[in-house]
Amino acid sequence: MKRRVIAVYGGAAVVLAGLITAIPVAANAGSTDAADTAGSANSTLKWTDCATENYPDLQCSKVSVPLDHDKPDGKKITIALSRVQHTADKSQGPLLVNPGGPGGSGLTLAGFVAKSLPKKVASQYDVIGFDPRGVGKSEPALNCKPGYFDPVRPDSVPRSAKGEQANIKRAKGFAEACGKKHGKLLNHINTVNAVKDMDSIRTAVGAKKINYFGYSYGTYLGAVYSKLFPENVRRLVLDSIVDPDGVWYEDNIAQDYAFESRHKAFAAWVAKHDADYKLGKDPAKVEQAWYKMRDAVRKNPAGDKVGPSELEDTFIPGGYYNGYWPDLAAAFAAFVNDKDTAPIVDAYEAMGAVDAEGDNGYSIYTSVQCRDAAWPRDWGTWHRDMTKVYEKAPFMTWNNAWYNAPCAFWPTKSQKPLDVSNKKLPPVLLFQATDDAATPYEGGVNMHRKLRGSSLVVEDGGGNHGITLGGSECLDKFLADYLATGKVPEGQGSGEPDATCEALPDPEPLSPEDAKSAVPAPYGSNSTADRGAELHHLLGNRG
Repeated sequence: MKRRVIAVYGGAAVVLAGLITAIPVAANAGSTDAADTAGSANSTLKWTDCATENYPDLQCSKVSVPLDHDKPDGKKITIALSRVQHTADKSQGPLLVNPGGPGGSGLTLAGFVAKSLPKKVASQYDVIGFDPRGVGKSEPALNCKPGYFDPVRPDSVPRSAKGEQANIKRAKGFAEACGKKHGKLLNHINTVNAVKDMDSIRTAVGAKKINYFGYSYGTYLGAVYSKLFPENVRRLVLDSIVDPDGVWYEDNIAQDYAFESRHKAFAAWVAKHDADYKLGKDPAKVEQAWYKMRDAVRKNPAGDKVGPSELEDTFIPGGYYNGYWPDLAAAFAAFVNDKDTAPIVDAYEAMGAVDAEGDNGYSIYTSVQCRDAAWPRDWGTWHRDMTKVYEKAPFMTWNNAWYNAPCAFWPTKSQKPLDVSNKKLPPVLLFQATDDAATPYEGGVNMHRKLRGSSLVVEDGGGNHGITLGGSECLDKFLADYLATGKVPEGQGSGEPDATCEALPDPEPLSPEDAKSAVPAPYGSNSTADRGAELHHLLGNRG
């Protein structure tokens, strides 16, 4: 749920035929009438060219919204927007897209979605990305404590009371810095205000209803929008779904167990390819070698910048996307077999150092999560819970705890999460992988039950986070058909999958030449691998 990383490989597409049938829809849910969609003549926005090499059709704008929506005539802030305009004769209106986070910038995601959907479908929509309040090019942008993730941080695993206190002091210091620097804003940085901003975008583009497509935390954003503005929802796609009943402390604990399973899956993959990596044919021994490497960098950080916490930062992305595995395994093997630390440092800089590069995303992540819902304010509760979880899930438990620990000391009061249960929506399309670590499968099932009339498409055996537009023709056909026609697969209901796609195959090891550097390759073409890489570069994770 929050980290930004650079992905490198994807699997070959697998097609599994599935029946798509129309089910009864709310009035006008599938209509393309202008009354339901965008009336560009009514838009108050001015768009300017902001094309990039990968997204040559991008345009940018901004919209002014109230800092406090209960005081519409009070202080204003700015939300940055991007757009790829429809080209078809008849528009289906705005398709707002969000990559997750909290704290993820959505400006370039608009370009990716417009490029990745079938042209006939994308041409019918104004695909609109946005930086939620406080993020990126929206103003003001939060930046609580630059340098907070600079290496080398204290070991995440408490080996003594002194070590634990060092991390408590860091987390408390971040919360205090955020309050001191952005105190007047923090009460207004939360999911509810972000979705009210989304409705302001709807008004600004001249639409009576919006279409919405969100990944990860963006699924919660979409569910909350739908709760507050059900009459303004035309189509809704949620991919890799946050469990709305676990917001946010319980959801993070669920992640710890799920990431443990994904780390074991990585070890099993390395063991399967022992001929390439020579780290052992027994997954348990591969895991032992990894923890031995962790202990080694605790005593002597690699390149004076990769200690145990940074090593975890580097390998956690492998739980989001198995396309990282070849690069991570090559760096791991170089460290163990050749005593070469350079590839681990390269991998850290490419995949693990993103928070160290700037803390805007993390500032929003903490601001939203700490404000959205209650967190334990007694550190003793955290210590007891994390100690218990660590016994079964040592890979990420303490790293994740410190990532969220500022919420124990946050300077604002917490709100009560909304019940997103909804009976007022047109058909909704949900996507979930069974082995997703960042948003475990149960969250998708729970959301399916809460959104009456929703349809759940499952990637059976898939472990990646963010699964549509990443290389699966099967998943993408369901997405494209829904956006084109409003039709969803009809199944059993009650939380059961309505359609199933086979998981994409795991990646192959790097070639000997590529393995020398263990640095992610650039992305940008339309190959399956590069599309998967591009998607996971754009997604917000860990939140």
